[in-house]
Amino acid sequence: MRIGAKICGLSTPETVDAALAGGAAFVGFMFFRASPRDIDPDAAAHLARRARGKARIVAVTVDPDDALIDRLVDIVRPDLIQLHGRETPARALEVSKRARAGVIKVLAVSSSADVDHAAEFEGVAEHLMFDARPPPGADRPGGLGATFDASILGGRRFQRPWFLAGGLDPWNVGEAIRLSGAPLVDVSSGVERGPGLKDATLIAMFLEAVRRA
Repeated sequence: MRIGAKICGLSTPETVDAALAGGAAFVGFMFFRASPRDIDPDAAAHLARRARGKARIVAVTVDPDDALIDRLVDIVRPDLIQLHGRETPARALEVSKRARAGVIKVLAVSSSADVDHAAEFEGVAEHLMFDARPPPGADRPGGLGATFDASILGGRRFQRPWFLAGGLDPWNVGEAIRLSGAPLVDVSSGVERGPGLKDATLIAMFLEAVRRA
């Protein structure tokens, strides 16, 4: 089985092209002001045009209101909306219907008990994403390089393909896939040379490591 990869928090043509050249199945653009990867929707739309038809375009949000969803749909035209906040299953369904797009619901994980909450979203999300729970006092819910024990996902079964996230990089992603059995992986800070600065070489290395997993 080929593992699918998402490169998240892209902001330049060069790194979008690196993701596509390496075979990324998803490219993500971040719309959250507290993040160093935050991007203007118009700039994201320009980059998304490079990827459309080659990879699925993901708009990454944190507790978005309806106005933001409408703006992203009009300007970026994402294939998927990623919900990285405290959204309920009901809100996830609302967003999916409003955007006429699939939803990726991110769940913060630090123990196997956290994984049990996935059942609440399986009927409304196209994909689940299991990410490391942020440390106390963090100003954003992800993209922090935090990790968790991927083996707690080993042997779990879900209705649709799911993502493993949380501190992945070119050197640990292969082992994380082996431990978790993840069919999809997501990376952001692990392919950066500085906060929000994606590196085309690291992207290529990450995608090669995924291919070899």
